[in-house]
Amino acid sequence: MNKAVRTRAGVAIGGAALLVGGLTACDGGKGGDAKAHDPVEAVKASYLKTVAAKFAKAELSTVDKDGKTSAQSGTKGWYPSGHDVVLKGGGEPDSRSIMMGDTVYTQMDKPLKGKTWMQMDLSKDGKPGVRLNEDPAEYLAMLLGQDKLTHVGAEQTDGIDAQHYKGSFTGADLLKADESTKAMEEKNRQYLHESVKHITAFEVDLWIGADGYPVRVDSSSTDAKGTSKTTAKFSDFGKAAAVQPPPADQVVTFDAVMKGVDADLEQVDKDLAQADKDLEEADKTLRDAGLPGLRR
Repeated sequence: MNKAVRTRAGVAIGGAALLVGGLTACDGGKGGDAKAHDPVEAVKASYLKTVAAKFAKAELSTVDKDGKTSAQSGTKGWYPSGHDVVLKGGGEPDSRSIMMGDTVYTQMDKPLKGKTWMQMDLSKDGKPGVRLNEDPAEYLAMLLGQDKLTHVGAEQTDGIDAQHYKGSFTGADLLKADESTKAMEEKNRQYLHESVKHITAFEVDLWIGADGYPVRVDSSSTDAKGTSKTTAKFSDFGKAAAVQPPPADQVVTFDAVMKGVDADLEQVDKDLAQADKDLEEADKTLRDAGLPGLRR
């Protein structure tokens, strides 16, 4: 993160503290409380504070478009996108995944030539891969400057005191995220807009804790393939260990794995061809001896 963003984050955090701590007292009533929890300002302040934290613990549960439930548990990072999570459900065995930018490492069930991690590059033609990371900064970024977001009120979620915000948005709304607030770095704003352009409808319930961090996001996202629903819970902002790649001597590339698979398939083809040849020779031997052959 550059100096300008850190400076904005500091200003926003200080401003948020003044809003929460002082406006009600100054106004002495409901008007001050409404200003303190103005959705646009609250999301902007939380976004800037979250950006500065860089990492957080995350627990996500998703009901996908096909009705299957999957989950993630571990650490999320942002700018660049990253995670170190255990993936569960979806009809697949549990697996650990580490992502750093466009590089993803997947822990394999069985070692391949002594290697336990497969590395894959998500970039394409030298350009960054476009995807949503489901991290707290990203959720907040989608809501930056969104005047359709409303303040529901003070609530507890999982025993945490928080302010609840709620909104329903179209795809066009998401493509205007942060256009008015300008809290994001330009490259990150462009990347976000590219990542959400497939979404046609987005509904969200957001809880921001008393410390200014988002503690929970319930969302429903719809595109041409259907609707998925996710509950995301976040904690330990700035305390979670940074995402690190697996040991280099334990990593094999995706291309190498595929070459190994191709080599295995080629050997299977050779073995089958040899077995067919052996069967043909045995059949001929039996028939030459006046006995029934093996082939019909």
